[in-house]
Order: sequence, then structure tokens, then C-alpha cells
Amino acid sequence: MKPASLSVRLGLAVGAMGAVLVVVLALLAAYGLDGALDARAREALESKLKQIEHGLALDLGNSLRPHVVGDQIKGHDDLSLALFDARTGGPVRLELGRLPLSERLRDLPAGPEVRYRTLYLEDGSEVLAAYRELVLPDGQAVRLFLNLDRRSDRALLAAYLRSALATLPLVLLLIGCGAWLVVQRGLAPLARFRRVAAKVSTEDLSHRLPVASLPRELGELAQSINLMLHRLDGGVQQLAQFSDDLAHELRSPISNLMGQAQVTLSRERPPEVYKAVLECCTEELERLARIVTDMLFLAQVSHPAALVPMTPLDLGAEARRVADLFALPADDKQQVLVVEGEGQVLGDRLMVQRALSNLLSNAIRHSPPRSCIHLEARREGDSLVMAVRNPGPGIPAQHLPHLFERFYRVDPGRARADGGTGLGLAIVRSIMSLHRGSVEVSSEPAGPTEFRLRFPAAG
Repeated sequence: MKPASLSVRLGLAVGAMGAVLVVVLALLAAYGLDGALDARAREALESKLKQIEHGLALDLGNSLRPHVVGDQIKGHDDLSLALFDARTGGPVRLELGRLPLSERLRDLPAGPEVRYRTLYLEDGSEVLAAYRELVLPDGQAVRLFLNLDRRSDRALLAAYLRSALATLPLVLLLIGCGAWLVVQRGLAPLARFRRVAAKVSTEDLSHRLPVASLPRELGELAQSINLMLHRLDGGVQQLAQFSDDLAHELRSPISNLMGQAQVTLSRERPPEVYKAVLECCTEELERLARIVTDMLFLAQVSHPAALVPMTPLDLGAEARRVADLFALPADDKQQVLVVEGEGQVLGDRLMVQRALSNLLSNAIRHSPPRSCIHLEARREGDSLVMAVRNPGPGIPAQHLPHLFERFYRVDPGRARADGGTGLGLAIVRSIMSLHRGSVEVSSEPAGPTEFRLRFPAAG
């Protein structure tokens, strides 16, 4: 089953919350109205009770003539009065009004303070009784009951509840429509998101979401989407450039192989010629094999999910092992390899050695004969740096930002002649990224060149 749209769900949620709030407010208003009516009834009874007590105090004849207190409730059809002997509980000494409650009031205990009791008649109507015990001028104690018929109060409360129930559907409808309109307006930027997403393709990743006019929450989402599109655009461009570079790199050796094979097979030749051609083909095939091997290694170490076992390593000791491996190539050019310093890092031994090997082989290749190449491990702040420094003509400044790109060469012709694949420094960068480190380079036109492998220090 297809889920309902977000606007419908949010509209229903806001409408439901509004409906609950309206119902709660209506119930609170009814409760408040009931309390106000009850307080008003008690105040009216207490005031009228004081007036009746005053009239009884002035009845010096002690005859309890009805007109003495009857005038106090005259015109009040909802009031009734009963007077009992306080000692015996009866008989009824005086009863006025249309509510025959004497039998139900007779046994109610009374005191000098005014008390209240709610009674219900057989027809379900409610009566509020206010009563107390008082002493007449002749010294006789009586219990005075003043009763208020609350049918009018209950009718008013019922009328309020009926009107609230009658208007509730309209109020809920207005709340629902308002909630839907507010949600539609709030989700309007998502329609823009959808239009931009529909335009995005591998052929065109230049579209971006407008951020300035969005609320803060959606603005943060739009910024994240724009950053994602920027990364995708960069990745697609890098992939396209890599494909072009790879095709260019493979085209030359394959063309050489095909050309040599076609020329050699164009006519009969002596065995020595075939042998020489096969040797040349073997060199080109070895170069192709190195390119493929380096590409596979790059794919492994560049994958975001790539994991390598990290063990404590001494950079100085690893640099000495790598220097021993390159002792013969350095001796051929009468170069001296100097290894200094030490320091513990966490890393994969083979990968660290490969990164050092790539840097050291470049240093030997580009350094003049009878020169000195330094490998130094040193601490810089919270990092441990392995620096490879060699003399030479230096690297022009415009090439430094691109040195770690795949297949990038400062001198393409010379690099291919030396057997390089153009992937060595790219491999170094990927290895350092895998170790949560970085690689840096600095060079002067007529001075030394220094590559720095920056590792997080262990411990």
C-alpha cells in the first residue's frame, strides 16, 4: 500500500492536535463556567441567608410570622426555606417555597457556620442547600435551610455545551484546512527540490538548490544536497579525466606493440630481428602490467570501505629498510642515502614501505649524481612526519598542486622514458588517506624538494 503524502500526514497530524486542543479548551471552559455558576449560587445563598437571619432577629413577637421572612424570598421562584427545631429535629416550624425538601433536610447536622449540600430531586434537577444553626430572640435554637433550585444554571451550562458541539465540526474543518494550507506552504520548497533533482544527470550536475529563500531547517538540507551534487560533479569529472588519461596511457604501449608486430610480420626476417622485437614487446608489456597493477592497488586503497590492520611502526626503522632496498640504484649514481630520526605510528608496514619506496625512487631518479638524499623522521605538533628531501632542479610552482593526480607528469616524455606510470604519487596520497594522514610537498626552483608524509602520532 502506497503511503499517504507528507502534506496529508502533516495536515492530519496538525489538524488532530488542533482538534484535541479545541476540545480540551471547550471542556476547560465548561468546567470554568460550572465553577463560576456554583460560586455565584453560593454567594447568593449566603447573602440571602444573612438577610433572613436579620429578619428573624427583629421578630420580637417570636411568632415566626411567614411574612417576616417571606418578603426575603418573594419574587424568587427558585428559592425555598425551611426552619426546624434544633434540639428535636422537628417538627417543621416554618416552610416557604415550592420545593418540598423538609423530610430530606431534617436529619442534616448543622452548626454555627454556613454549610452547603447539593441535593437531587426525583426529576433529576439539582438543588443547592445552605444551612446553619442559629438562636432566636426568645433563646430557642433552630436550624435554618435556604435552598436554591439550580435548573437555570444547568440549562445555561447545557446550552453552552450544545453550542460548542454544534460549532465544533466547523472549527475542526477550519483547523484542518488551515493546517493543510500551512503545510502546503511550508513544503513548497520540496517541489523546487524535486524540479532540480529531475534536471540532474551524469551529463549535467551543475544545477544547485537556492538556499537564500529557504527556512533554516530546509536551508541546511539544501546546503547538504548542494555539497553532495558538488562532490558528485567533481567525482564524475575526475572519473572522466581518469578515463581519458588511462586511454592515453594505454594507447601508446598498445600502439607500439601493434606497430612493431605489424612491421615485423610484413616480411620474412632473421631470427635475431624477431628476438629483438620480442624483447621490445616484453618491455612494453611490463609497463602495461605495472600500470594495471598500480591501478588495482589504487582501487583497493581508495575505496571508502578499505580496512587495513594497523600495528605500531617505527618510521625510522622502516625508512632504513627501504633505504637498504634502494642502496644499489643509489650507488649506481654515487648518491648517499641518509636516514635520521625515529617515531612510533600506527600503520600497515607494507603500505608505509610502498609509500616511502615511491618517494625514494623519485628522489633517486631526479637527483643529480654524487648527491645526498635525506630521510628524516621528526615530530611536528601532534603529528609525526617522515620527510624525503633531495637536491635537484626543483619543481615549478604551477605543477605542485597537481603532483598527486593520477597520470600527472611534470615532464611527460622524460617520465615515460624512465618507465614511470604516472601513478606513484597518487598511490602515496591514497595510502596516507587510508592512514588518516596526508602528504605534502615543497620545492624551490633552484633548491631542494621535500615530500612529507604526515602521520597521526601513536599514543
